[in-house]
Amino acid sequence: MNKFKESSFKILTYTASLFTIILLFGIIGSLFYGGLPIFKIVSIKDFLFNTDWHPTSDPPDFGILSLIIGSFLVTVGALIISIPLGLGSAIYISEIASARMREILKPIIELLAGIPSIVYGLFGVAFLSPFLIKIFNIPNGLNLFSASVILGIMVVPIISSMSEDALSTVPKNLREASLALGANKWETIMRVVLPAARSGVLTSIILGFGRAVGETMVVLMVAGGAAQIPKGIFQPIRPMPAAIAAEMGETVIGSQHFHALFGIAIVLFLITIITNLLTEFVFQSKREIK
Repeated sequence: MNKFKESSFKILTYTASLFTIILLFGIIGSLFYGGLPIFKIVSIKDFLFNTDWHPTSDPPDFGILSLIIGSFLVTVGALIISIPLGLGSAIYISEIASARMREILKPIIELLAGIPSIVYGLFGVAFLSPFLIKIFNIPNGLNLFSASVILGIMVVPIISSMSEDALSTVPKNLREASLALGANKWETIMRVVLPAARSGVLTSIILGFGRAVGETMVVLMVAGGAAQIPKGIFQPIRPMPAAIAAEMGETVIGSQHFHALFGIAIVLFLITIITNLLTEFVFQSKREIK
């Protein structure tokens, strides 16, 4: 009976793993099947480095450089906001806060991760945008800055939770040894604990990058929707996910515009894959050096 249960469990887990792999390759295959035909119409160079995105004009323009730059800028802006907040809160919870305060703060930060992205988008449209218009006297509050702020707040729970877990795994004797040698609490955190938890902290930042670069609803609602290279932080932009979400419902299946949107999805997919591979390569190199 036990052998039967063990065999059944192995078959079940193997089937689940195989199904997951098949599903993954199916998604990748459908992505490239829908996107590769656009490169029969426009060269890869023009597609990636042309700034004109006018897919419905005659003749159409399928340059996505402005969309790529928009995604890059809003992601960098989000990380500029989320890294100090996320890492700072992780250090406080792990190294400074009392047990009682830790029990209060950690669930509150993790609760932010459970809020739907559309709620963040509504907050940006209803509150942050009018606030920016009033404070900075700008004509439009839906822009690069507001999208970066909202996206940065969304990424904070990822960086904070994973960094706090990484800091908590640092052996206690390292802290005690540092304090015994005369280092104060701040020096111990910055020169001992953080370097020891470096891999976990970097992983949290990279996952935050992946969340920010692929987020759709917030940038669709808050970024402004203008396919242009911004000249300032208060200029509207259109990142790649927003372009796909805004235009896919209006395109004819099998049209050039349809294939161009799948081409954008391929670029997003490759950016994520390359980032993960580079991260794994860096970590593997560090492990080999050690």
